[in-house]
Amino acid sequence: MDLANHILPVFSHIGVWGYWLVLFLSFAESVVLAGEVIPGSTLLIFIGFLSAQGILDIGDLIWFAAIGAILGDGLSYYLGTKGTNFFRNENRFLKTTHLERGQRFFKKHGDKSIFLGRFVGFLRPIVPFVAGLSEMDLKRFLFWNITSAFLWAASHLLLGYFFGSAFAAIETWGTRVSYGIGLLLLFLLALYGIRVFIIRHGYRIGVFARSVYASVKTAVRTNPEVQRFVQQHPRSFAFLGKRFDRTSFTGLSLTLIAAGLLYLFFAFLGVVLAVSTSGSIVAADIRVADLFEYFRSPEVTKVFLWITVLGIWQMVVFVALIASVIFWLWRKKDYIAYLWLALGVDGLLSFLTKIAVHRARPEQAVYLEHSYSFPSGHAMVSVVLYGFLAYALLRLKGWRRKVNVFFAWLVIVLAIGFSRLYLGVHYLSDVWAGYLLGLLILTVAITAHRWRESKKGKGADEEWTSSLGVKTTTFAVLLVGVLGYAYIAMHYQPRLATPAQPSVEYVSGDIGAYFATHPIPKYSETLLGAPQEPLGFIFLAKDDGSLVRDFERASWVPADRVSIASVLHAAEAALTNGQYLRAPITPTFWNAAVNDFGFERPTSANVLKDRHHIRIWKTNLRQDGYAVYVGVASLDQGYKWLITHNINPDIDSERKFVKNSLESAGVVSGAQEIQFVPPILGANFAAEPFFTDGKIDILYLR
Repeated sequence: MDLANHILPVFSHIGVWGYWLVLFLSFAESVVLAGEVIPGSTLLIFIGFLSAQGILDIGDLIWFAAIGAILGDGLSYYLGTKGTNFFRNENRFLKTTHLERGQRFFKKHGDKSIFLGRFVGFLRPIVPFVAGLSEMDLKRFLFWNITSAFLWAASHLLLGYFFGSAFAAIETWGTRVSYGIGLLLLFLLALYGIRVFIIRHGYRIGVFARSVYASVKTAVRTNPEVQRFVQQHPRSFAFLGKRFDRTSFTGLSLTLIAAGLLYLFFAFLGVVLAVSTSGSIVAADIRVADLFEYFRSPEVTKVFLWITVLGIWQMVVFVALIASVIFWLWRKKDYIAYLWLALGVDGLLSFLTKIAVHRARPEQAVYLEHSYSFPSGHAMVSVVLYGFLAYALLRLKGWRRKVNVFFAWLVIVLAIGFSRLYLGVHYLSDVWAGYLLGLLILTVAITAHRWRESKKGKGADEEWTSSLGVKTTTFAVLLVGVLGYAYIAMHYQPRLATPAQPSVEYVSGDIGAYFATHPIPKYSETLLGAPQEPLGFIFLAKDDGSLVRDFERASWVPADRVSIASVLHAAEAALTNGQYLRAPITPTFWNAAVNDFGFERPTSANVLKDRHHIRIWKTNLRQDGYAVYVGVASLDQGYKWLITHNINPDIDSERKFVKNSLESAGVVSGAQEIQFVPPILGANFAAEPFFTDGKIDILYLR
């Protein structure tokens, strides 16, 4: 973001010339002579990102970028009609092999190659050249050229604009339902993309890196000054030489392992200290737990109960037994002892650490756990058990197999940790500490196993070969494992937790004065505790049911809870510019808790994107038989790329609208307006500005 902050002023001074710069970049990337060098697509995405800051108009940018691409392809087509003289194998970029690949692509896809080639890296400037060379009909070429140019320009610029608009929300852990689901999908897509990239290019990148390292190492060693310095300190460099010896396990391998162990230990120690001293991590833990409770639904809870079963002790023992049988069948018995030793150390350290820190479980837990919360035993054992099994498989030959095994382990570990958060039985720092401690144990176990094998002279990779009978038996054992998992998961029925009831505090006298003189939060909060809009209401109602009925009488509709069905319904209404009166409302925090109630009311436009909102929290205060609630109100006016809403900055007008609607419905028996906080000009978590005079309405509901 700092880079963007430096570039934004430059673009603001360029002004209208910025559009012509975009046209030039799009043109240059589409020309056969320059398109192999200029990273126009990347720059286009970045310019889209900057346009979200208000420097350039996104619609005009699309026009200029498309026109540039059309002209560039047109020039490449014209050059193609002049022959192949531009391509030679001795050229750095325009090699004959590139032309041959372009010709094969054009022959395979025909006319559509102009459209498809626009989105395929180095083919972008070559395919139009081949079209000219092949004497493609000019009208057909122009049709595909113009169509693909606008789609290419729009897709790249809007992608950058999307992330530019969402950046503020992402930076502050935005909590929109669509954002949460979008993040999950983006994470899975990113993980898949990384996996594919590593499978295709990781090995070659590794070979290249080792080659560069060897060249640098040779250059340093042969440097006369370095040689002189080494001769002056023979013992020190002899010691370092042994530590970085690649031929011995006690050399470079053990050095890297020791460095990793130190890092993991101090990282874990840092989390322990932060939790023990109630640092900022504790406040974030509480809000994250409340947020997961808000998103919880019975259907998804069942899914995560099946996932969390992978970490309960019954399943851990069962999986370890299955793995031991398979190791024995394949004559890899040395793995068995280290696996069970690692699990034993895991159980012991988990027990001792829980006793030492003795942190209580979150109040939002779905079911009861009878041990302390820190660290997460599930997170620990997921790393140790499934990590050790992954280690055994990673030693098999085959680059693709290694990458697939690693990512399978990563997905299992992350899924188990996420299940503990969703089910509310652990805080975020519990899971993170469990991962760190589990990695410590796993690293030690693997190191011990590798040390023993190095004594036997075994290499890093190995082959697992056996008879057809052993393979058949292994398949049968794995099938037993799958059926056993299903049986355990179906019969796993933990005792559900009963939410703790907060202690009630009775207030006498002026409720406004009580709020002013007591340390009660006066602002709504972001996930990390930063203040947002100040409270706009103090409601006094008989109970929760009375509060809901009074708002319904005033034509306010309670928002639906977050569920898969409600999210899909809201997405459909957003995309079709329709209405969903009970659409889920964005959760907001106050006093580290998510709002208990959400009410909404349509505007005259009667569409989902424009609506009145009020979020209300219960307090533990009561006065003269009334329960005390607090709330904030806002008016949504359009979407911010389906991630968040644009709000009307005048939140005082919305406060008055809410008050008037309740009074008109005859549900207000008394009202008072007081100065609550100083006048404020601020912004919420999504960088949406607001202003207020700082007053609050105290409403007594019938």
